[in-house]
Amino acid sequence: MALTGREEYYDPAYYTNRELSWLQFNRRCLSEARNKENPLFERLKFLSITASNLDEFFMVRVASIQDQVNAGYKKKDIAGMTAGEQLEAILEDTHKFISQQYWTLNHQLLPGLRENALTLVQSSEDLTGKEKIYIDNYFDTEVFPVLTPMAVDNTRPFPLIRNKSLNLGAILSRKEEAGPGILGRTKKPRKTEKTEKPAVEFATVQVPGVLPRVVRLPGKKEKGVRVILLEEIIRANMDKLFLNYNVLSCYPYRITRNADLTVDEDEAEDLLKEIEKQLRKRQRGQTIRLEIEEGADERLLEFLKEQLAVDQNKVYPIDGPIDLTFLMKVYGIKGFEELREHGYAGPQEVAELPAGSNVFDRIREGDVFMFHPFQTFRPVVDFVWQAAEDPDVLAIKQTLYRVSGNSPIIAALARAAENNKQVTVLVELKARFDEEHNIEWARMLERAGCHVIYGLVGLKTHSKITLVVRREEDGIRRYVHLGTGNYNDSTARLYTDCGLLTCSDAIGEDATAVFNMLSGYSEPRNWNRLTLAPLWLKNRFLYMIERERGHALAGESAQIVAKMNALCDPDIIAALYAASAAGVNIRLIVRGICCLKTGIPGISDNITVRSIVGNFLEHGRIYYFENGGVPEIYCSSADWMPRNLDRRVEILFPLLDPEIREKAVHILQVQLADTVKAHIMKADGSYDRVDRRGKELVDSQKVFCQEAVQAAKILQKEADSRTFIPQEHREQE
Repeated sequence: MALTGREEYYDPAYYTNRELSWLQFNRRCLSEARNKENPLFERLKFLSITASNLDEFFMVRVASIQDQVNAGYKKKDIAGMTAGEQLEAILEDTHKFISQQYWTLNHQLLPGLRENALTLVQSSEDLTGKEKIYIDNYFDTEVFPVLTPMAVDNTRPFPLIRNKSLNLGAILSRKEEAGPGILGRTKKPRKTEKTEKPAVEFATVQVPGVLPRVVRLPGKKEKGVRVILLEEIIRANMDKLFLNYNVLSCYPYRITRNADLTVDEDEAEDLLKEIEKQLRKRQRGQTIRLEIEEGADERLLEFLKEQLAVDQNKVYPIDGPIDLTFLMKVYGIKGFEELREHGYAGPQEVAELPAGSNVFDRIREGDVFMFHPFQTFRPVVDFVWQAAEDPDVLAIKQTLYRVSGNSPIIAALARAAENNKQVTVLVELKARFDEEHNIEWARMLERAGCHVIYGLVGLKTHSKITLVVRREEDGIRRYVHLGTGNYNDSTARLYTDCGLLTCSDAIGEDATAVFNMLSGYSEPRNWNRLTLAPLWLKNRFLYMIERERGHALAGESAQIVAKMNALCDPDIIAALYAASAAGVNIRLIVRGICCLKTGIPGISDNITVRSIVGNFLEHGRIYYFENGGVPEIYCSSADWMPRNLDRRVEILFPLLDPEIREKAVHILQVQLADTVKAHIMKADGSYDRVDRRGKELVDSQKVFCQEAVQAAKILQKEADSRTFIPQEHREQE
């Protein structure tokens, strides 16, 4: 709903379409693949990321827009575009983007690899005699037993092509000398209308995902490393799969399906079973993209379009290997260390919680702030494990959205239940593309004796909160962890996130209220420090933005600095426009989608937007409000998006300790000073790298790495001084 009296700030001309803004973000990732300042293998990684990003974009966002078009949905988005207009613009943009991806691969990265003695052989015709013998033997012994060639004729319908699977489509003609075969033949081969030659037939073979896609070819290391893709090995041996046929042509193809789940939670008697049922449908969703090798036989292309019900504008001719995520496998090839990023030793110790310390004793000394992955995620794992083993701990309550494959957090919760502690876990079954994993974890936790909640009807629980209830000498004390990122020890090494450990009575009371709401729909009358979505969070943000506007109108200092993943809520944007027009200095650090426009005269003159794309995925959310010289600083699990503010359970938590507040402000200051990985939004919605002329080179993520290493050295030096034993004492011992 529009803010009263602010209708002028909702003009569609002031907004960028969400999907086109996301494509701009993926272009920023692509720019890192094209950036010659990055090591070559890191550029491979970024190109792989753009492909993975695009897959999810098609499966969810493009699929959703296509559903709206199919349903005749006419309502316009905040940028004034109908679903049909959005789809047309998206498809046009993605065609251009994919061309840019493969130009980068073919003209920059593959030549760069060859210069560094790593060659991707893209056709079996480019193999040496020894290499051909090797791949033929490899096919016979390793690949052939796994394959299932699928012919298509009157008795064998076109098979189900799995979402994102790589396949080889072939056009065949029956050999004249071939007999009827084991199945016989009940009718003569079809004739084409224009010739007397036997009609062609079609077949498809799925490239098995259980085998390595990147196959290293034999050869002396000093002569360089040569690799070939699995689909090329299969293509070179296609005749072995269809012995009675001539293989006239063979081309790889891949489809992307609508993978967005539609669950009627109000009607579902068992949410877990309903989601399991919907997951099975995911492989049969509508085809929304067909990728096929450029120059493919027109007969094969037309056949696939007909069978898959795909229009021409959803066909993507690919000038190179389909599915660039294979580049992460190339990235993993041993050796070539000089082509990788160096200089960071990995997550460092948290000064307040060194290895082996008692987490509860340390938290009682004061709140602990953590900045991952520059600082280790281990204290969070220790927090849950020590709670599981501590005889004084009575209960553990936690929300889980995405966890790792072999999660120590899950293991700790199960252990706590075995130790007869009260364990309550909300496992969000609707976490997109993690549904199957979360179902497995939920069942395992139930078997261990935990009380498991499967999320809330109509809402995703996206908040990251853990509550530990402990009996101590002076009574019951509550310890709380709040974070901006998931309880996932794997992604905690890749994503930048903030976390807070505290035993504040006020936050402890609020944490109890959060879990009572999640498990029993009990809403407290008052809240102390935490603010929750979808109940109050949006209004809280709007209030704080309006408060800054009031300070500006009164001639006082007024400033907002906000770091988040995405900004597309129209009410928040309208409020920011109103604040900017009043003179509030607004600096936004938005990694991905940003529907706000800068540089609109009288509207957004005082707003800047920057996006940082580096080796770590920027994921933390920090919100700073000047508040007339009494700054308020918050972290949150929520972005400024309608889904976070209106349709998810999210938490905003304040940073109250002066030293911790300084750390959060420092993070913002360094990122605002970034001149290496930052991209600045222009008035037309596109982004340019920072103009470095006359500026110091600042790579914010490298700065944080260096600071974490330096802090760890100081910590180690202090530890060494505490354990130092003078020479005379050692001699006495």
